Amino acid sequence: MSRAFLFPGQGAQTIGMGRDLAEAYPAARIVFEEVDEALGEKLSAVIWDGDIETLTLTANAQPALMATSIAAIRALEAEGITVMQASYVAGHSLGEYSALTAAGALSVTDAARLLRARGAAMQDAVPVGQGAMAAILGLGLEEVRKVAEAASQGEVCAAANDNDPAQVVVSGHKAAVERAVDLAREAGAKRAMLLPVSAPFHCALMAPAAKAMENALADVDIRAPSVPVVANVLAEAVSEPDRIRSLLADQITGAVRWRESVAWMVEQGVDDFWEIGAGKALIGMVRRIDRSVATRAVGTATDVKAASENG
Repeated sequence: MSRAFLFPGQGAQTIGMGRDLAEAYPAARIVFEEVDEALGEKLSAVIWDGDIETLTLTANAQPALMATSIAAIRALEAEGITVMQASYVAGHSLGEYSALTAAGALSVTDAARLLRARGAAMQDAVPVGQGAMAAILGLGLEEVRKVAEAASQGEVCAAANDNDPAQVVVSGHKAAVERAVDLAREAGAKRAMLLPVSAPFHCALMAPAAKAMENALADVDIRAPSVPVVANVLAEAVSEPDRIRSLLADQITGAVRWRESVAWMVEQGVDDFWEIGAGKALIGMVRRIDRSVATRAVGTATDVKAASENG
């Protein structure tokens, strides 16, 4: 079997995630300690004992999800399963930072600080209430692009996440996204609904955040990953550090080409996809993209034990 490790993005966060990993595996606990030290605060306390509203703040959710994913990786390593056994790693939006950290391209400390900066920059790029995102189910990418173009009317409205054959997310000015929801329903979408997000990610409105991340990334040490990383904006693998650096900045305004990324990995022979960290959203998308592949979620100590016994 050829395996890929996948890393979730924002929306997967839950209170308590990763606690059992930290309790069962010292190497996993160290990850949360490293993130706390990097940020100069007890983010682990927010993750394990805080309230979901505080954890969901973009500047908290992004490093928290990375910490949980890397804690799961360290737990797998303790059981003899390493990233080097995967053919590729990939992450959804912020999950790309987790993928790069898992593959050794970024340190945990740098990833935590970059994601704190990324979350703050994305939140600050557009005043609250001016932007929105909406999920459109049952229309393909080209149909959604036509809907977004018709809805824009001089404002920004674009396909932001091409998640799977039946789910595309649009992002942009709030009024334009609301128009897109209505137009998508008229075009035959099964469902079209606004998402509970605090900013319009992955569209042109994020340009100030992209510039901020370009600056933040400029002095960070990015090493060649031990396993090729499938980049969101390319939907194919990259390994060259300077290319990775520029693509991470491009990712802020660029669409997450998840459907194409998974299809590309399948074309390269991947037939076993593991979602590492919180939630199971990505393997659900994988199944809708290609029902022939195997999937596994690894987010708890129990999952790690099962993977080591059966994987």
